[in-house]
Amino acid sequence: MKTKKIALSILLTLLISACVPTQTPAPPEPTIDVAALNTAAAQTVVANISATALAQPTIESTATLAPSPTVAATLTSAISLVITAGVGTQGLLCDDAGYGVPLDVNFTDGSEVTAGQVFIKTWKIRNIGACSWGAGYQVIYGYGEKMDGQAVALTSTIIPGQEGEISVQFKAPAKAGEYKSWWRMANPKGSAFGLFFSVWIVIR
Repeated sequence: MKTKKIALSILLTLLISACVPTQTPAPPEPTIDVAALNTAAAQTVVANISATALAQPTIESTATLAPSPTVAATLTSAISLVITAGVGTQGLLCDDAGYGVPLDVNFTDGSEVTAGQVFIKTWKIRNIGACSWGAGYQVIYGYGEKMDGQAVALTSTIIPGQEGEISVQFKAPAKAGEYKSWWRMANPKGSAFGLFFSVWIVIR
């Protein structure tokens, strides 16, 4: 009898164990990779910036603005006046002078002269004005060492666009050294015009 009770108890224990569901262990919590998260975030920002840039309209850098008719006409007139004045036949200025080729006919810069020497310096200049240089036109003193300079009268008329020779008579100073003197053309009214030209001598 006691043996039957033991066997029955074991059987009940096995039945109860079979009916109770087996508990499975909980899965481990995943670990967070911080570096991977940072990389993913950076890639997302870059992608958004690229998409925004592609959506913006492109500005053409080669676009040029056409000048208005008024500006174009003004520029054309100015260029025309400069070209005309340079020829020396229809310039805005009646009297104007430019350098000839060569400028120094004699006594080039740095020429040596003796103390007290009287000499005549000659230049070649061009009439780039609209008026001829005739009677009353002369060379006048500008600045520097005058050295008793006296202008020599023109020997012929110099017409617009023509080169001509002009001269000044000087007397070298008595003291050794370097001396420079600048001169200019003047019309019959005494008004100076054109570029300055100079003489530069050395006394030993």
